[in-house]
Amino acid sequence: MVVCGDDGLAHRLAAELRGVYGEQVTLVVPPAQRTVRPPVVGRARAVSAALLDRVVSAAVNRASGNGGSSAPEPVLAGNERMLEAAEPTEAVLSEAGVVRAAALALVYDDDETNIRAALTARRLNPRLRLVLRLYNRRLGQHIEELLDQAAVLASGDEDLAAGTTTVLSDADTAAPALAATAIAGTTKVVQTDGLLLRAVEHHGEEAAPGLATLALLSTETPGNIEQGPQLLPDAEAVRTAAATSPGRGTVVLEQVSYASEGSLSTGRGAGLIAPMASLFSRRLRWSLAGLVGCVLALAVALWLTTGIHPLGALYLTLLDLFAINDPAVGDPLARQILQLLSGLMGLLLLPVLLAAVLEALGTFRSASTLRKPPRGMSGHVVLLGLGKIGTRVLIRLRELDIPVVCVESGPEARGLAVARRLRVPVVLGDVTQEGVLEAAKIQRAGALLAVTSSDTTNLEAVLYARSLRQDLNAVLRLYDDDFATAVYRTLRAAHPYARTRSRSVSHLAAPSFAGAMMGRQILGAISVERRVLLFAALEAGGHAQLAGRTMGEAFRPGHWRVLALDTGTGLAWDLPADRVLRPTDRVILAATRQGMADLLRRRERREG
Repeated sequence: MVVCGDDGLAHRLAAELRGVYGEQVTLVVPPAQRTVRPPVVGRARAVSAALLDRVVSAAVNRASGNGGSSAPEPVLAGNERMLEAAEPTEAVLSEAGVVRAAALALVYDDDETNIRAALTARRLNPRLRLVLRLYNRRLGQHIEELLDQAAVLASGDEDLAAGTTTVLSDADTAAPALAATAIAGTTKVVQTDGLLLRAVEHHGEEAAPGLATLALLSTETPGNIEQGPQLLPDAEAVRTAAATSPGRGTVVLEQVSYASEGSLSTGRGAGLIAPMASLFSRRLRWSLAGLVGCVLALAVALWLTTGIHPLGALYLTLLDLFAINDPAVGDPLARQILQLLSGLMGLLLLPVLLAAVLEALGTFRSASTLRKPPRGMSGHVVLLGLGKIGTRVLIRLRELDIPVVCVESGPEARGLAVARRLRVPVVLGDVTQEGVLEAAKIQRAGALLAVTSSDTTNLEAVLYARSLRQDLNAVLRLYDDDFATAVYRTLRAAHPYARTRSRSVSHLAAPSFAGAMMGRQILGAISVERRVLLFAALEAGGHAQLAGRTMGEAFRPGHWRVLALDTGTGLAWDLPADRVLRPTDRVILAATRQGMADLLRRRERREG
């Protein structure tokens, strides 16, 4: 396996492949990454420590003049080989062993760098399995088709047409988990290739019968901070938990079906033109309604006093209203009084119409500018940071129809255009300065999501928000998962009755990238507290744990569970326990990271 990247995701992915799947990994990173301590997973802890020592030693030797060659210098440690290169050029990829590799992951932060390297790698090895990290989803679909077609033309093997290239986005993988973490009981959705999986957190209420329980959440009590969730429990574990901990939360799968790409709402106010209800203020709308009511009342009075046709009475009233009717000289007294009242209504209508025009113009003019949080706003989510991750989180929150107030330090952030299009209030300012969070109405907010690219900024914002509100639900994004765990435990101990969550984007995204490198169709992943649950679609024939076994025998608690069977015309859900899986069956399953590694067993098959 070859992993090329320039941030924490590359190190996390390499550690995932080594520690969970037992793969040999070549890691290509820029020279500046030599001082970054890579994350550790499972058996890779000792290997990573040794690797760090070797990297530091190499840096000291080159700094003292023992070297200086521009060619990448490999560093060997255990089952990992590290190369340092500024860019993944053809020479670097060849040195990394792309020609002989089974899979290549390109997870640079720049889309153009990943695409250029992918085209080069496809030319070097047409059969290479490619996994790309691209933020632009539409471009990613076209690139995936292009690289798959290039693999078929270069190799002449039509079987390579499916599944040799996978395009993923760490932002798309982590955003649903971050958004769901801020709101208790939110729906977790995995949607890809028309397949929709929907899971919902239940807290204290009993789930509907016949639905699969994906996880038992840890109890939210100060004395159980160390207790983690239980993934893919069996029926006995669910019954035991219900009997011993009646209020224990669960994650229940509610739907597995095919759905169109537009099945998820894009939220209210997604267009550039403001909705009609927002053109005028409430006071102005009531004023217009009152004037219309008065005009109708005058028309009815004219009809009753003169006996003319109701439409004629309304017409005469409007003529009097706009002062274009003849004076009612010589008419009965009632008609003259009604004409005077209609003229008075006309005078009152002029300033209301002028105010309506000014408000409409102001609304259309401000549709292209950033909105400010309205007065009296409460129960919303304060989102800090509108970068790659923050933008995806914002879109996800609006899909859930959750009110949001964004805080961004600079006017050049990529997410400001999305916030403007979705008509989401934005506060521009440094979140570490006093008054910025207050401007975002943090005192009345329902949750705080700190997802900026700076760990210290996120931590400082959460601590300051805690000083303003002790019971505020807080979620912060941190670079290193070990640091995120330490922060979570400390904040939970200091504020035991307030929900606190810390998440590492690389920790949430790495399992999906690793599963794609292993050659399986990873549909997506959801976070369950500090753990990750993967969803995959695969053929039962390639796995001895599935083919020829019944549904009950194929279920391994804590590792994997078959959710549905793809029949070609739809999904068969709630299969009987004695249903035997045939080798040709395509199944949809949920698995933990270790469970997915046990299902694959690529290393054992290769050595055998």
